[in-house]
Amino acid sequence: MKIPFLSNSKSETAIDPVCGMSVDTGNPGGGAATHEGNVYYFCGPGCKVAFEKDPEGYLSGEKSVEM
Repeated sequence: MKIPFLSNSKSETAIDPVCGMSVDTGNPGGGAATHEGNVYYFCGPGCKVAFEKDPEGYLSGEKSVEM
């Protein structure tokens, strides 16, 4: 019996709303958060924490973090 090493499922990418980095939605390094029914993915835990403190600030573009 063969055991596959890689999954055949294709992951999609999303843009981290805090820093603008591309994030693999199948394995987001910083996890995901839901805000007003939308799911957002994060490159790292710091971006998720920042977003959860002020989601509207990052979604509106008032706030951002340069990486």
